[in-house]
Amino acid sequence: MSSNVGQLLSGARRNAALSWALVGFLALAVATSLFRGDLIWAGFALVVAVLTVLPPLLLRNPTATLPWEVTALCALPILGRALSTVTLTGQLATYLSVAGIALVVAVELHLFTPVRMTDTFAVGFVVVATLAMAGLWAVVRWAADLTLGTTLLLDPALSEPVIERQLMWEFVASTAAGVIAALVFTLYVRRRIEPDLRFPEEVPR
Repeated sequence: MSSNVGQLLSGARRNAALSWALVGFLALAVATSLFRGDLIWAGFALVVAVLTVLPPLLLRNPTATLPWEVTALCALPILGRALSTVTLTGQLATYLSVAGIALVVAVELHLFTPVRMTDTFAVGFVVVATLAMAGLWAVVRWAADLTLGTTLLLDPALSEPVIERQLMWEFVASTAAGVIAALVFTLYVRRRIEPDLRFPEEVPR
């Protein structure tokens, strides 16, 4: 491949085992959220799970998984959000997962479509996509509050200025998460990928 981004798909068995273990955790998170009636978060966790299993499904190779570090960036903040008692910390955990999704999308676009990204462009894509997803997530919660009667964003116990201030803090958290994900991406691609890694034969070079 023309860019280091293309080296993010490894067929190593150890990597695959760790990645599938994290997918199992995501499936458990989906089931737990459904049991608690948290349909919005169950859908979010399901999207993460689907994106992480997309490469092995498309290539029909169970070892052709994304690096477990990338999968962990998406999966582990879900646990952090569930256990967090601090609002901003919970938001940061949520948007770390969102940033992880943006990273996965960047990698999969590079690998499975005609799109080719340089490392610098991919980093910028992760940051911008995280901000865009933060806005989309706010719209989804607003729509759910209006149509389903939830209080994900429009809490009747809070005044409008307070809701707006909390929303702005969410955008701050999403920005921080995007930058963190971009830094992790850069360090991982430039310093941790070995040039002689073996790849599944189906992965284009």
